[in-house]
Amino acid sequence: MAGYRRSRKSANVATMTEMPRTIVFDVNETLSDLSPLAKAFEAEGLPPLAARVWFAGILRDGFALTVTNDNPGFAELAKDSLERLCADTRGGGDHAAAVENIMTTLTSLPVHDDVVPGVEALSHQAELVTLSNGATSVADGLFERAGIRGHFARLLSVADAPVWKPGNSAYQYAAMELGRQTQEMLLVAVHPWDIHGAHRAGLRTAWINRTGTSYPEYFDAPDLEVVSLLDLAGAIRAT
Repeated sequence: MAGYRRSRKSANVATMTEMPRTIVFDVNETLSDLSPLAKAFEAEGLPPLAARVWFAGILRDGFALTVTNDNPGFAELAKDSLERLCADTRGGGDHAAAVENIMTTLTSLPVHDDVVPGVEALSHQAELVTLSNGATSVADGLFERAGIRGHFARLLSVADAPVWKPGNSAYQYAAMELGRQTQEMLLVAVHPWDIHGAHRAGLRTAWINRTGTSYPEYFDAPDLEVVSLLDLAGAIRAT
C-alpha cells in the first residue's frame, strides 16, 4: 500500500498482525495543525520561524521538569515562555495583548486535512482515545470544531498522570484508565520521542510522517510508518 511501510527495526512488528483494541492519539501537532502559529507570531512582530522554536522549548522544559518529578501545566509553560520571548524580541513595553493573541491561536488551531476522514475510518476499527501533554479542554475544542468529538471514547491528559510523555508512567496511566493491557493499544504520533516512549512502555506504535522526513536512528522505531491517518486505517485493515 502506498504511503505505508512496516519498520525494519521495531521488535513489535509481529504483534501488528493483531488489530489494536484501542488507538491512542497524541494531540498537539499530530492532530492539530500548528501552521497558523507562524502567522500569529508575525502579526505580533515576532519572527514566524520562532513559533516552532517556542513550541519545541515548551516540550523541552516540560521534559526537564518531568525528570525532576514535577508535572507542569502545558499552558502555564507556554504562556511564561512566550512572555519572555516577547520581551527578548520586542524589547520593553506591555506584551500582554500579543501573548493573549498567540495563546488564543494555540488553543483554537485547526486539524490537519487528513484528520477528519482518517478518524472517521479508524473509528470503525478500534476504540479511539487521546493521551496529550496538553489539557483535555484543548483536545475537546479541537475535535468539536472539526466535528469529530463523537468518535473519541475518552480524552486523557498527562495532567492526571504522574509524568509527561514520554515517561513510562504516562502510558501506564492510560492503560490503567482504559482497562487495557499495553500491548492492546496503538500509540499514534508525529513525534519520534513519543513513539520511543510508548514502545518502551509496551504499546504498539504508528508514526505519522506527513513531511517525508527520516526517522531518528537513536529512537526505537515505530511498528508502522504512514503518511496520513487514512493510510493508517488502510494499513491496520490490511493486517
